Amino acid sequence: MPRTILRPGGAVSFEGTLPEMAEASPLTELADGVYVWLTPNPGSGRANAGVILDDDGITVVDTLMVRSQWEPFSNAVRSFGLPVRRVIVTSARIDFVGGTRSFPHAALFASPQASDTLDQPMPVDAYRAFMPEFDEELIDLGEFGTRPITHLVTDPASLSARVEVVPASGHTNGDVMVIVEDADVLFAGGICSFGVTPLGFQSDFTTWQGVLSTLPDLAETIVPGHGKVGRAAAIEDLRAYLRACVDADGDPSRVPAGPWDAWSDRRLDVVNVERAALQARGDDTMPPSMLRLIGLA
Repeated sequence: MPRTILRPGGAVSFEGTLPEMAEASPLTELADGVYVWLTPNPGSGRANAGVILDDDGITVVDTLMVRSQWEPFSNAVRSFGLPVRRVIVTSARIDFVGGTRSFPHAALFASPQASDTLDQPMPVDAYRAFMPEFDEELIDLGEFGTRPITHLVTDPASLSARVEVVPASGHTNGDVMVIVEDADVLFAGGICSFGVTPLGFQSDFTTWQGVLSTLPDLAETIVPGHGKVGRAAAIEDLRAYLRACVDADGDPSRVPAGPWDAWSDRRLDVVNVERAALQARGDDTMPPSMLRLIGLA
């Protein structure tokens, strides 16, 4: 049955399930006043973002990476005609934070680890080596810069009538998730990639799998940092992939067939498998394959 959702500038009708509808438009209303912005062709450098309408204005979840992404997103946010009160950064990785300066007056929330990372010089050359398709825009981003974090997220906390933040670890040691309980929606940030190979060069694969197992208890609808909106089945596919990386014991060719066969960015298998093997030996260094991808080896 067709379903109509409200968007800035009017209403749009969609056929199908919620995840199918979320693929249909960059800005889609998942629940009353809760929107997701899905970047086309998800993968490295192509993250998602969110918009939550609250009593006092807008909460933005993540800000995308380069100007061609964050400029149309910030314009869409402004079209609501409401002040942006809060921006929550779910990860320090550049594809989540590149557009923070496009919301100059909002309070900016992130973990202490993310705050520390953003206070360091931006490794533009490494980003360009890893994501050469964004070469010129990454140079622009290096000049434009990001905003420093204004508020640290160290514990679960309610930031508004609708928005709760929850620190998370496993994917990195400084992720943040956003719960909109009255809409049954979780913005999982970098903790989740659905239909996209995750990048686990900093990850603790055991902790990450454990955190993922708790997500269905937090909300039914999960907005990942990369990829399609999903639910419990998508989480289980991701957990199975992480287990496969651990079981591969350092050999990417031992990752078996699975749902991930259709995922994008499979070049990252080797990074994830190497990281899992290093971690099993108690070695917290960056995988050699990741050093090669960022031009440092």
